[in-house]
Amino acid sequence: MRITLVRAALLAAMVGLILNALNALNALPAAAAETAAAAGTTVKIDNFTFTPQSLTVKAGTTVTWINEDDIPHTVVATETAFKSKVLDTDDKYTFTFTAAGTFQYFCSLHPHMTGTIVVVPAGGGGAAP
Repeated sequence: MRITLVRAALLAAMVGLILNALNALNALPAAAAETAAAAGTTVKIDNFTFTPQSLTVKAGTTVTWINEDDIPHTVVATETAFKSKVLDTDDKYTFTFTAAGTFQYFCSLHPHMTGTIVVVPAGGGGAAP
């Protein structure tokens, strides 16, 4: 009988650990989404490309472009909404998108480099297409 009580106690402890682990796993998607949202406001400039090339954000979001290339680049909106100075290696440019819309941009030094920021209303879904 004593062995049965010990087994029951171990089983109860294991069930508790499993339930705690499952609760922690259920919390991961929300934490991952918050991390992705924070990371999703950065555009890297490298190898003559903007990455991601298209980004969807909510109105009020600040996007940061980081030049990780070894040559200068710029970030210029085709409709003059924003324009960076020439960004040397590791330089950053930030812009806060206050209005919904689609903002196309390019590097004025290398016009084949293009990107798009899609801004949805602050109450709308900000998932990338």
